[in-house]
Amino acid sequence: MSTKPLIGIPADRRMLEPHPFHMVGEKYITAVRDGADGLPFLIPALGNSLDADDILSRVDGILLTGSPSNVEPHHYDGEPSRPGTLHDTHRDETTLKLIRRALDRGVPLFAICRGYQELNVVLGGSLHQYVHEQPGYRVHKENPEDPLDVQYGPLHEVHLVEGGLLNKLAGTDTVMVNSLHSQGVARLADGVTVEAVADDGLVEGFRVDGARQFALAVQWHPEWKVTENKFSMSIFKSFGDACREHQAEKTGVT
Repeated sequence: MSTKPLIGIPADRRMLEPHPFHMVGEKYITAVRDGADGLPFLIPALGNSLDADDILSRVDGILLTGSPSNVEPHHYDGEPSRPGTLHDTHRDETTLKLIRRALDRGVPLFAICRGYQELNVVLGGSLHQYVHEQPGYRVHKENPEDPLDVQYGPLHEVHLVEGGLLNKLAGTDTVMVNSLHSQGVARLADGVTVEAVADDGLVEGFRVDGARQFALAVQWHPEWKVTENKFSMSIFKSFGDACREHQAEKTGVT
């Protein structure tokens, strides 16, 4: 009897007064279940008290999610954040360490939005904190007053680099994607290959060169209503297949 791959999803740590809670959006959980055909496993944001290798020895893949919080700028030598910026020190301590070890161990990794930014930072890249304030870039953030279906609706076109994984999965050179982010790549890390570029030139997808397994990052949100989007389903299925392959290598069962 086959067992679904166990896919770890690091949580955010948020205060719901007066207590801290560890939280993962349901849309990511259901995308792992319905898109990757995996078993979601929520990883608490306990930072340095967690043993990354212990976690990675048990899971078959890692999904890095989006979040309302920003990566703290000291991780990429950025300017101090503006007052009122939401940060999540516990998540940073958890995910940045997990990413490094996952790549070292060949654990499949799929990074979305904040996760995309985390992966770029871990590999030595930097971020714009407000992409829309940079010359030549469009507004990439959502209007929080809009209904969710509008916020997550297609907003702009991205070009999928010929011969890349996303290009092959989409079967086309361009796709329309949603866009719900203020931060974005300023300096792309070395050792990655661009997979997708927005219509204003912002890099919105890359894969890690030389990764032993699936290691892909996208800036948009393919998890949103994943079963209703053929391209999003193809991405999550490819990730799930890599997790199943990693599971089989660990267990010796195919």
